[in-house]
Amino acid sequence: MAAESSRQFWKRSAKLPGSIQPVYGAQHPPLDPRLTKNFIKEHSKGNALPLKNKKASSFHEFARNTSDAWDIGDDEDEDFSSFQTLNSKVAKATAAQVLENHSKLRVKPERAQSALSEMPANCKVIKSSSEAQLSRSSEDACMRNALHKQQSLPLRPIIPLVARISDQNASGAPPMTVREKTRLEKFRQLLSSHNTDLDELRKCSWPGVPREVRPVTWRLLSGYLPANKERRKLTLQRKREEYFGFIEQYYDSRNEEHHQDTYRQIFERILFIWAIRHPASGYVQGINDLVTPFFVVFLSEHVEEDVENFDVTTLSQDVLRSIEADSFWCMSKLLDGIQDNYTFAQPGIQKKVKALEELVSRIDEQVHNHFRKYEVEYLQFAFRWMNNLLMRELPLRCTIRLWDTYQSEPEGFSHFHLYVCAAFLIKWRKEILDEEDFQGLLMLLQNLPTIHWGNEEIGLLLAEAYRLKYMFADAPNHYRR
Repeated sequence: MAAESSRQFWKRSAKLPGSIQPVYGAQHPPLDPRLTKNFIKEHSKGNALPLKNKKASSFHEFARNTSDAWDIGDDEDEDFSSFQTLNSKVAKATAAQVLENHSKLRVKPERAQSALSEMPANCKVIKSSSEAQLSRSSEDACMRNALHKQQSLPLRPIIPLVARISDQNASGAPPMTVREKTRLEKFRQLLSSHNTDLDELRKCSWPGVPREVRPVTWRLLSGYLPANKERRKLTLQRKREEYFGFIEQYYDSRNEEHHQDTYRQIFERILFIWAIRHPASGYVQGINDLVTPFFVVFLSEHVEEDVENFDVTTLSQDVLRSIEADSFWCMSKLLDGIQDNYTFAQPGIQKKVKALEELVSRIDEQVHNHFRKYEVEYLQFAFRWMNNLLMRELPLRCTIRLWDTYQSEPEGFSHFHLYVCAAFLIKWRKEILDEEDFQGLLMLLQNLPTIHWGNEEIGLLLAEAYRLKYMFADAPNHYRR
């Protein structure tokens, strides 16, 4: 009986999460469904990654083999007999829906690959059969034109995910300038005070947070740590114990075998527990991306060299548990402010994409009319910008710098992000206007050349976004026709 109950509820295979699949991010748009199968078959012969029996010992290896941190295969034969200790029907139902939804996504890989990445309803956790029908009809209604046009796009090469992650810790950077040392000292004074002035900390963080103090600063700005210094240690201890209480109740209670891949296990547990605790939305593809910056920042607290080349197995279990718990709680705080992005039909994202269209029509009518002329819909490229907070358009080092400002800006992730997307789009106006067909425009917008971006480019982008916010945020009718 014990053997039967130990059947894996959470499917274990090479697909989870390190399946070799296209990553629809910066520099690599969705693939042509008519060519994908043949390409992958031929491409894999010469470029297949060697199989390894050992653990993925560095973030570099983990990222190189991962396209989605929570890619689930078909689980038709699984049961819930090992979920015995759950005392919540909602939790059980939510977990089942998460797995069922991912299974459905795997049934039609050609459709998933031909669709624009992370479309609304395409990756949603469906709560009932009636909602499933509504989801499909809604998706077809808003995306029909986009899908049939996108089928004509030529094949683009697959670029490894690690290309977006390299140099996130600015290894080999020149020694700090006097100004940088002064800023670092200012941060240390704020963080060491009895009651940290959060307003002053936000002001200092807007132009970027020094790597040395970023972990503590992010915990404070996200609302995870209290401003009172004396309460921080107890708060961390209590919240970390609370998180692993969830693991014991919902995850480890299934008596499953542990992953060989430490990174994979950490990300999986974070996303699973979040889905269990948020049945209104469940897991939505794209949430997995939002864990990574927190994980990298909190890992850097214990690592001197590049995170991507660090052997995580050398860290103690206590350190790994702290990183995992802190990543979970800070990600949860972030998602609390943008949860309407991930509820049924993702209304938050749809509203933001519409607002972006209206804003661009005011600030650069030429670009807006260029899109209209060639029938490019904003939803075709901006949905991912909102769903993943530009993470798939920028290297991770740039995302971390961007989030320094987002966490210091009031409603940074939910409101200021709109103006960053507008500034990001207009940044490429020359390249956009040079393209004179639908195919060229969409290829450009899904393959923007940001691979070599750094702090300077992000600083200029944020300055322009702030200018747009200053002009339009308090007068929304100003950008509405």
